[in-house]
Amino acid sequence: MSSHETDYLIIGAGAVGLAFADTLLDEDPDCHITIVDKHAKPGGHWNDAYPFVALHQPSATYGVNSMELCPDRRDSSGHNEGMFPLAPHAEILSYYSKLMNDRLIPSGRITYHPLTEYVRGHDGVHTARGILSGEEITIETRRKLVDGTWFQTSVPATHTPGFEIAENTRFAIPGDLPSLWKETGNLPRHYVIIGGGKTAMDTAVWLLEAGIKPETIGWVRPRDSWMFNRKLLQPAYHEIEGLIKFQTDLVEAANAAQDGDELFAELGRRGTMLRIDENVTPRMFHFAVISQGEIDLLQQITEVYRQGHVTRIEPGRMHFAQESVGLPEDTLFIDCTATAVPFEVRDNQRPFFDGDTITLQLVQVPFVPYSAALAAFLEANFESDAEKNALCQPAPLTDSTATYPYAVMANLMSTAILSANDKVSAWNAKSRLHPVGPAVARMMQEGDPRLAKLATIGGTIKANMPGVIRLGMAAKAIHEQEREPGVAA
Repeated sequence: MSSHETDYLIIGAGAVGLAFADTLLDEDPDCHITIVDKHAKPGGHWNDAYPFVALHQPSATYGVNSMELCPDRRDSSGHNEGMFPLAPHAEILSYYSKLMNDRLIPSGRITYHPLTEYVRGHDGVHTARGILSGEEITIETRRKLVDGTWFQTSVPATHTPGFEIAENTRFAIPGDLPSLWKETGNLPRHYVIIGGGKTAMDTAVWLLEAGIKPETIGWVRPRDSWMFNRKLLQPAYHEIEGLIKFQTDLVEAANAAQDGDELFAELGRRGTMLRIDENVTPRMFHFAVISQGEIDLLQQITEVYRQGHVTRIEPGRMHFAQESVGLPEDTLFIDCTATAVPFEVRDNQRPFFDGDTITLQLVQVPFVPYSAALAAFLEANFESDAEKNALCQPAPLTDSTATYPYAVMANLMSTAILSANDKVSAWNAKSRLHPVGPAVARMMQEGDPRLAKLATIGGTIKANMPGVIRLGMAAKAIHEQEREPGVAA
């Protein structure tokens, strides 16, 4: 058994743990950091993701503070044409490998243990175990344990389907699809996508762009989803007008709405939110971002099943709780039902800072890397847990149209709290992970005339905040009721 000492032990080398480590490296030049992770390479769940996945938000604010992820240009073709790049799977993994090998390890202040699982800890002494070797490592932490695994991100490759799969059924996960070229003599005549979230949408787009005819694709969507219009969420310096419209639409619609569905309906009318089927009222919202080009593709699939959740699949038939439907015998079923963050995790919020433990969660939804980097900044620049926690209350990870107004309210309140603190505000102005901070600082330096319109957003938020709070508190009550044991989400 080997042993060593460190100041901070981070569990997880994914987007969360690495964003924290990267910022702490700069903010606390005297500390030593140890990272343990189950994967063979840095990048967390990206190692398990399907190969055609990409970020669904522009790459400008993803990754870590110290290193840009994508070039500062617009895409010239495809469904993201005219907008800023969405880093693909391979590029994200390469980015995190470069970060680890070119910055973190060469700093001399970071020890990285891949293929290693955290086992236990007590009174500052922690044990990790090599997954392949079985050898244990004792790690004594002089300061804190940092849990970067709170999200427990689930992807199709690590997810167990919630339905029965009969023998000889053609079954796949999205990651299997690029290998279909190996079966050119035995390709399916029909495809069924199971799931209504962003993974299912990515899969449908991939099939269509690969040349699969839309009439040969079925889609099980128990619930439809609203999605952010990506056109309005471009990098702030280049498209500040879109962000102003987005924020204005959000608070004005919330102030006027009586419930979450009214909020989304108005945002849909304004083009701030998008949906696949104009004749269906979505009840799901998982903070996905999509382009109109992708919507246009997805609308080509008209064989949509809304009978609820699948209970069993077999050659030539798909079963739901109350009925079953016939399908071609060689139908390929594609499981896209993994929930990115399991529902039980959403219930398990705790203080970010609690004695010798830091639990990395969300400060603002859905800004995952920013939240982790902010936690590192607070750890290095503020003294007490009470002071730090007052600046970063865990944000609610809502999942429905009824509860989303709670997240809207929480985000606006968090922004106000952080902006009022001079140290945090100055850091936000230089953090590339912050959605607007560096852009506003650059515009101020250049005397950009667009600042005049940007300055009006504060008054708009203030004028509409009473309605935002009214709607948000009602949504908070629904969210908390849904999280109670025995209450279905």
